[in-house]
Amino acid sequence: MNESVAAADPLALDRQLCFQFYAASNLINRLYAPVLAELGLTYPQYLVMLVLWERDEISVGVLGRRLHLDSATVTPLLKRMEALGLVRRERDRADERRVLVSLTEAGRSLRARAVTVPETMMRGQDAGQIEALRDTVSDLVDLLAAAQPARR
Repeated sequence: MNESVAAADPLALDRQLCFQFYAASNLINRLYAPVLAELGLTYPQYLVMLVLWERDEISVGVLGRRLHLDSATVTPLLKRMEALGLVRRERDRADERRVLVSLTEAGRSLRARAVTVPETMMRGQDAGQIEALRDTVSDLVDLLAAAQPARR
């Protein structure tokens, strides 16, 4: 398909905003993978750790909302992280329906090694451009999250 036809075609792959984010997400995962492998983490595990390093001991539900993931995705992820000795999952004594997630000592101490990840990933990039892009994407995430049906 030539460029002028593709530009007019509403179903052209490159015109799809969703594809651009899908491709960007895949590329980000690949860029982070070798850096995070040194920490023994996958990209989704790193995101969980970022949330817990901000606020230790939160419910699985709050963690899922923070990461925009459902519990069917979060639970197996947390089980693997628990097996690695990074987090602990316990029923909330005040409400047995809730499961609380907290860092182990190993999870807390991993933060000191992870603190260089953002700098490593930013190396050679224009910080102002990256910050502006992050703010724009953050606004888009907020719009998309607001468009989601309410969870019960």
